[in-house]
Amino acid sequence: MARAYSLDLRERVVSAISRGESCRAVAARFDVSVASVVKWSQRSRATGSPAAKRMGGNRPYLLESERNWLLARFGEKPDLTLHALLAELRDRGVVVSCDTLWRFLRREGISFKKNAVRQRAGSS
Repeated sequence: MARAYSLDLRERVVSAISRGESCRAVAARFDVSVASVVKWSQRSRATGSPAAKRMGGNRPYLLESERNWLLARFGEKPDLTLHALLAELRDRGVVVSCDTLWRFLRREGISFKKNAVRQRAGSS
């Protein structure tokens, strides 16, 4: 994974810009892109520091607010298909991808494997 440029480099770039040098000249001198020079100087003006923002982190799960409803729905009807569940979520105003729903269900320990509950009557 890529990592952020050092704070020292960012501060030297921002100080060169504040002295009146052009973005292109500063970018060439420090061997960074012009876009980086512009972003660092903008961040420095806005926040007082050109420091990088945190990388990565935990994103909240999109379906966390619907967790209780989803688990109750599976309790009522365990043979729901993924696409039927997506349609019901869409009716509730929650639009997510099939993959998002799949990852949520897998994290909750719900699988779609064939088992005795889902077998058709009369099949052997």
